[in-house]
Amino acid sequence: MVDRLVIDHVGHRGDGVSLSSGETLYVPYTLAGETVEASAIPGHPDRRKLLAVETPSAERIAPFCPHFGVCGGCAIQHWATQPYQQWKRNIVVETLRATKVECEVADLIDAHGAGRRRATFHARMGTHDVLRVGFSATGSHDIVPIDRCPILDPALDGALEAAWALAEALKPTGKPLDIQATATHNGLDIDVRGSGPLPPARVAALSRLAEQHRLARLTRHGELVLMRNAPTVTMGTAQVTLPPGSFLQATVQGEETLARLVLERTAKAKHVADLFCGVGPFALRLAARARVTAMDNDAGSIAALQKAAGCPGLKPIKAEARDLFRRPLMPAELRDIDAVVFDPPRQGAQAQAKQLAASKVPVIVAVSCNVSTFARDMRLLIDGGYKLETVVPVDQFRHTPHVELVARLAR
Repeated sequence: MVDRLVIDHVGHRGDGVSLSSGETLYVPYTLAGETVEASAIPGHPDRRKLLAVETPSAERIAPFCPHFGVCGGCAIQHWATQPYQQWKRNIVVETLRATKVECEVADLIDAHGAGRRRATFHARMGTHDVLRVGFSATGSHDIVPIDRCPILDPALDGALEAAWALAEALKPTGKPLDIQATATHNGLDIDVRGSGPLPPARVAALSRLAEQHRLARLTRHGELVLMRNAPTVTMGTAQVTLPPGSFLQATVQGEETLARLVLERTAKAKHVADLFCGVGPFALRLAARARVTAMDNDAGSIAALQKAAGCPGLKPIKAEARDLFRRPLMPAELRDIDAVVFDPPRQGAQAQAKQLAASKVPVIVAVSCNVSTFARDMRLLIDGGYKLETVVPVDQFRHTPHVELVARLAR
């Protein structure tokens, strides 16, 4: 059955929302004001598959990627820049308002830059034992095989070819693979997950492929297969050797933008605590002018930060592996801290936010990649006596609903 629907607005996940049938229906790749034809999706009563756009919006543009609409990587390539950016900012405004968090929201900062410097390719066996390497399809675990991705940083050139070669070499295992590629100064850093234990001959074959594709490093489940060059990135004046499969901001410009905002908001602090610090994108820049206490639950990231902290010209960085979800820093441990920066994973930092709310830290800078958990944590801090200043949204995941946030709170 084909439905004829009018799209009312674009929802927070990037789907068009139709109210014209008397119920709320979600139609991907549509825009407000459009009349579309759509069909039901089995098992998803509130979702529809777009068949045709009968009356297009004046804001509709042609997608630039041939895989758009099939590959699940991008939700929005069909919308003009200005309304798209306003929509993404409004996600922040509306989510904060719903949580009764009142503050000014700045204009969205575009931080896509040259594109994403890391990507995870999936490799699966399809029908008739045909190997597929690419990204997950929209709304399913099927793999869309790709030969290029226009939103990737040119520094990732060669990553797809290497991923295909590695997947072919591991095809006899019959297991689904996740192949994470990161662009570094010294070449591609690739970590393969999902293969399980391998005989020595197959590990040797992977080593030869790493040489052939001139990878900086190849690891399997974090274990070294071959390293031709240490994979490093620059953070401030320091060089960081990345742990295998480590977290890194998606784009170079995204990391630099977030770091700039953090430094501006901690300008007068002499001792800063950087919580959920990762490999140190904030700590290593903050240490150019302040003493830093840095904590993260990932021991590999902390080891990489400790090594990079030896860079000449930096003030002392005390880096410690600590699970801040289970053992948040307590108010007594924060007594000599001038400012706290925290940048947790998507689940936010509820336990740590409760302890910060009970502390006397003069300045807190919150960085987040999830506006819902950000709003929850801000509510805790506001109720604890902090004033939330302007929230700055940053768009390093262009063409998706994801948005980064930076905010300063003062006691």
